Amino acid sequence: MNLNEIKNQIFNCTKCELHKTRTNTVPGKGNYNAKVIVIGEAPGRFEDLQGEPFVGRGGNLLTKCLSEVGINREDVFITNIVKCRPPENRRPTKIESKACTPFLDMQIEAINPKVIVTLGAVSGEYISKKFNCTWTAMLKENGKPKKVNTLTNQLILLPILHPAAVLRDPNKKGIFISALKTLLTLIQSENIN
Repeated sequence: MNLNEIKNQIFNCTKCELHKTRTNTVPGKGNYNAKVIVIGEAPGRFEDLQGEPFVGRGGNLLTKCLSEVGINREDVFITNIVKCRPPENRRPTKIESKACTPFLDMQIEAINPKVIVTLGAVSGEYISKKFNCTWTAMLKENGKPKKVNTLTNQLILLPILHPAAVLRDPNKKGIFISALKTLLTLIQSENIN
């Protein structure tokens, strides 16, 4: 299934209660041939209004920091675990995540990336479990790449702090930027060319 077909399924999804309160679904945006997929937790208010991921304050910080280290946001594909905004930006429930992760799995399969970046603990835990990797805690995992063998290729998982964590505690910006520099190194390495 291609990304446009997956997007149409997401637009019409009613698998959980979030469809009742959404303004827009937020399937993801970016390069359909990306070597890198960036996965967050769930859309926020601005994402729900615009139907695009990471367009609020956290998204602006992400875009700025990607650019700062030399990565063009348009070169990656950005999405979330959950494709509709949870009320009050709360953490998605297990039922909501379970309803949405098949879409994410299809997106990963359609893009077939070389690197999966997880932003924050929710996506980090899900992707680590999906690929049978250990997961400890976000700050311990931040910026530490993990090689994973799949049925068809090898890919790298790279957990990174969520931009919202940096907005809450600006002292974490240094480790956020450092992890993004690790991403740039991975992009430039022979493993993903």
